[in-house]
Amino acid sequence: MVGFVERPVPDELWELFQRVVPESPSRPQGGGRRRHGDREVLAAIVFVATPGCTWQQLPTTPFGLSGATAHRRFSEWSKARVWVKPHLVVLDELGARGELDWSRCAIDSVNMRALKGDLTGPNPVDRGKYGSKIHLITERTGLPISVGISAANLHDSQALIPLVKGIPPIRSRRGPRRRKPGKLHAEKGYDYPHLRRWLRGRDITHRIARKGIETSQRLGRHRWTIERTMSRLAGCRRLHRRYERKAEHLLTFTSIACTLLCYRGLAT
Repeated sequence: MVGFVERPVPDELWELFQRVVPESPSRPQGGGRRRHGDREVLAAIVFVATPGCTWQQLPTTPFGLSGATAHRRFSEWSKARVWVKPHLVVLDELGARGELDWSRCAIDSVNMRALKGDLTGPNPVDRGKYGSKIHLITERTGLPISVGISAANLHDSQALIPLVKGIPPIRSRRGPRRRKPGKLHAEKGYDYPHLRRWLRGRDITHRIARKGIETSQRLGRHRWTIERTMSRLAGCRRLHRRYERKAEHLLTFTSIACTLLCYRGLAT
């Protein structure tokens, strides 16, 4: 029977996370309360991320720790930028198996309502209500390989260069690590000459819909995978509406969702 801890954090995912989790601080003087296990804390954090409950609503009995304890460790790991590393570890495993297809990548973004916090702004497509935006680059099958967040009023075109530069060096089945897509698909919001020149200068073939010439539907047969990824990220209920004041906490929940999505591809 799978327990409450093993269900959100399977053994294989826990083995990958153990590679990057920092060691527990020691207390030379002794005493103090027993520190809760990292796996129990990770399971509680995943539980908060997926159903979207608050830290106060976290059920104490299944995980053996309170929401305040889980949130404290969550903040500690976020400050140490621990959450970016599991995503890279899972991508490395997928790349080593040859399950990442770099031939056609896609870039897109999705908006969310935000009550407060850093990196928020009036959303021009939501009657000026404040929100934040998640930016993604996915490989051909829809697995996210680069992620970023911004205020909702940031134009999509301004995120292209940072996202492409933010693709980490990922292992391949043969040869050196790779961090450059063969072709990048994008909608009309990215149709700017300087972006086309920048991509050509890095030997990345671009396929960007041209304003006033092409319809966005022509890219549908290749860009539908990133639309599906955006829909799957919505399975992380914590990303439906932003409650976090700190932008690094929103990025953390986005990284957790991307890690879980890539892990499902690894487990199949």
